[in-house]
Parts: sequence; C-alpha cells; structure tokens
Amino acid sequence: MRILAIISGEYGQRHVTNIRDHGPPEWTVETWRPPAVLPPIIDYPEDYVPDTLPAADLILSFGEHRGIPELLPDVARVTGARAVVAAIDNEAWLPRGLARQLRGWLQDIEVVCVTPKPLCSLTETHYSVGRARHQRIEYDDPLIAEFARHFGQPELRITVDPETRLITSAEVVRDAVCGCARYAAQGLVGVSADDAEQEAGLLHHHYPCLASMGIDADYGDTLMHISGNLLKDNVGAQVKPFKRIQYIAPGVRSE
Repeated sequence: MRILAIISGEYGQRHVTNIRDHGPPEWTVETWRPPAVLPPIIDYPEDYVPDTLPAADLILSFGEHRGIPELLPDVARVTGARAVVAAIDNEAWLPRGLARQLRGWLQDIEVVCVTPKPLCSLTETHYSVGRARHQRIEYDDPLIAEFARHFGQPELRITVDPETRLITSAEVVRDAVCGCARYAAQGLVGVSADDAEQEAGLLHHHYPCLASMGIDADYGDTLMHISGNLLKDNVGAQVKPFKRIQYIAPGVRSE
C-alpha cells in the first residue's frame, strides 16, 4: 500500500516514524508538508497543492492547521488516492463541522474519508467522533481497514501468571498510530494485575500522548483522557479475572 502522510510538526512526524518502523514492509510511506502559513479562508485550495505529489492509495492527514483539511480533495486528485484518514486529536485543527464537510467533499469525488476522534478510536469497521452511541461511525473500505489492522484503537494480548498474578507478556496486536500502545506494553511486563489498569494510564500519559488537553464538547472530557481510557479498558478487561477483590464490611476493624 502506498501512503502519503501530511505532516506539519512533531505530532505528525512521530506518527510517520512509528508507521515506518512497525508497519508491514510492503507499505511505502511518503510525506508532504503543506505551506506553513495558510489564509483563514482558502478560496482556491488548488493554489496551495503542488501539481506533482507521490502517487498514493491512502492519505493520512496529521496536519496541525485547520486550513489543511480544505486541501485534501485536491491532494487526493493529484495523488490518485482512494481513501483518507483525517485525524482529530485536536478540534482546533479539524473542527466537527469541517470534518462533516470534508467527508462530503471527498464522497463527491468517490474517495472514502474517516475522521476518527481521537485517532486511536479507529478500528477496521468504525471510529468514534463523540461520547454518545450514535456518534460512532461505521465505514467500509479495504484500504483504511488494512491500515487499521495495524494502527488505531490499541489492542494488547496480555498474559498473566495465575500464581503470582504478574503480567508475563504483553503482545501488541494493534498499536496506536503514535506508538503509545507499544510503549505501554513494554512497561506493563512485571506489573501486578491489581495495578495494571492504573499503570497503563500512567504509561499512556508519560509517553506522552499528544492529543488535546482541552475539554472537547463532544465528549465533555479531554481527548487525551479519552485516548487513555481506550488503552486502560483494553488492559483492564484482560487482567480482571486475576485481580484480588477486597471486601469491606462496614463497622468491622481490619486486621
């Protein structure tokens, strides 16, 4: 698969580095940095897109400017791409209204577009854009699904020693695009089942996650916190059978 990643800073560069280091060897990943300065209103997006860009099947948009999404239909036209993943880890870069417009613009030229919010909510069949159930959007595209098999919503395969209740291994089934899940997996080995969920959250923050720390209106929470919960939920479900449950009887002094 030929991938063109649009980046404008450290956020996107870290994603690209992780994809190149851990993605399938048959993938090729090229990058394009759009102009650093874009006008508040872009009347002619084609003026900001080169006439020649690397041919691509899938575009990954990791731009850190709200003008960049407006360029994506022309980028798809020039590259011949048939699918787009436009990350929303900060709504200042891709507001919800513009995300809806972008999906429509690309649909009009028969290009599938997903706008996962946060980026690590992407799976092979759906992605999230908010807290409510109806804000999970399903999609059907083989290119995006192939990408999401390797990068998206974190999925670890954890092994716990039933006697010691310590994590003996944590295999990365699907990494976060930024590499956070792989980092967390390494840090979880040797951790008690009792502490694993909390430790996963700490590792997520220490990586660190680069999702927004501002309160997002669609979640009523920060995207960094939502992202961390996706990893914690995956770990928590697997260690739950090995956790020691303590019962507290009211009015009884503990030994």
